Amino acid sequence: MNFGVIIFPGSNCDHDAYWVIQQVAKQPVTFLWHDSPDLHGCDAIIVPGGFAYGDYLRTGAIAKFSPVMESVRRFAADGGLVMGICNGFQILCEAGLLPGALMRNAGLKYVCKPVHVRVETTNTPYTQQLAKGEVLEIPIGHMEGNYVCDGRTLTELKDQDRIVFRYTTPTGEVTPEANPNGSLENIAGICSEGRNVLGMMPHPERASEPELGMTDGARVFHSLVSAAVGLSR
Repeated sequence: MNFGVIIFPGSNCDHDAYWVIQQVAKQPVTFLWHDSPDLHGCDAIIVPGGFAYGDYLRTGAIAKFSPVMESVRRFAADGGLVMGICNGFQILCEAGLLPGALMRNAGLKYVCKPVHVRVETTNTPYTQQLAKGEVLEIPIGHMEGNYVCDGRTLTELKDQDRIVFRYTTPTGEVTPEANPNGSLENIAGICSEGRNVLGMMPHPERASEPELGMTDGARVFHSLVSAAVGLSR
């Protein structure tokens, strides 16, 4: 079982994701360079947070043209597991692997703080070991986390059970006050129609060890590892 973490110019959470896979999830992991189409036979791909290509033009707009992303598209089309975190979520939307877009936060300010997200579905490789309705504490750090999509897409996401996480209060209530960025219907994470591609704005790698003050994020990675092992059998 081998995981790959992509490095773009401007990535700043690549080593964090690498560490969690290697030291917390105890799985082999390798870095994947943006300028190479080689995925090195990885069984799951992490598109990490940061500021790929400096977020020039708009977040993810240049990264989607990287040679590695062509390979990721084919990998995902074949059912491969792809997880985009923060900037990775933005890149996956720009690359057409997930619907919608991430816009500037409603308050037009960078927001960095712990938030609470409710698990909306366990029917994904990333949440299969969680419980529907449970609330996780995971930090965010973004300027463009305001998820938007058209009405038809929103209806599809709901009907197909593809909204994975929502921002809530600590007790699991969906309120405007619990929404840190103005995201449509408090959406914090969604998955693809095939359920193998996940995009989420909160950073589970920053909530995966006691030393960080939060450990809920580790459960997302453990769920992913369990799913990847199952697919490889």
